[in-house]
Amino acid sequence: MIGLYVPGSTLVHRAPALAKLGVLAVTISVITVLQEPWQLAAAVGGVGVLFLAARIPPHMVWRHVVPILWLLAIAVPVQALFAGWTAALMMGGRVAASVALAALFTLTTTVSSVLDACQRLLRPFRRWIDGDRVGLLLALTIRCVPLTAEIVREVIEARRARGATGSLTALAVPVIVRSLQSAEALGEALVARGLDD
Repeated sequence: MIGLYVPGSTLVHRAPALAKLGVLAVTISVITVLQEPWQLAAAVGGVGVLFLAARIPPHMVWRHVVPILWLLAIAVPVQALFAGWTAALMMGGRVAASVALAALFTLTTTVSSVLDACQRLLRPFRRWIDGDRVGLLLALTIRCVPLTAEIVREVIEARRARGATGSLTALAVPVIVRSLQSAEALGEALVARGLDD
């Protein structure tokens, strides 16, 4: 989970983590309310420009974003069955763009920067809110998005190596089990660091 950060000196890397978090929240909110396909296409293009500006290696983009397409390959046809292809493609585009933005934040921001940003943001409320814990929760949540995508990719590759056919249950069960195992390992690591109360 740790170690996804891609070092760099681009403007995206040097932008303050708090500003990037704000832009991430606003942009994803805007993407979720877009109604026209051309608007979504422009937003996806903008995300691509941000990846180019951050100079993220193409294999890292592939590693973190493309696995989500496997989930969309199942979700989009189901959505099309009930709401039509336009609504399904809009849903798929929104999810892909949002995941890509979260991955870009993860790839260009260190965990320590996220923790520092949360501490500054919550400083006025330190009597009631523990900024360190909120920052840790936020950092872990953001990093769990590409982690889940990586688990899905590994399960799909393992199924392919065994010659298994496309069963939704055969995909979902290993993904859920491995996600729970990762969550348990993460919990044990937090307990070992005294974060168990």
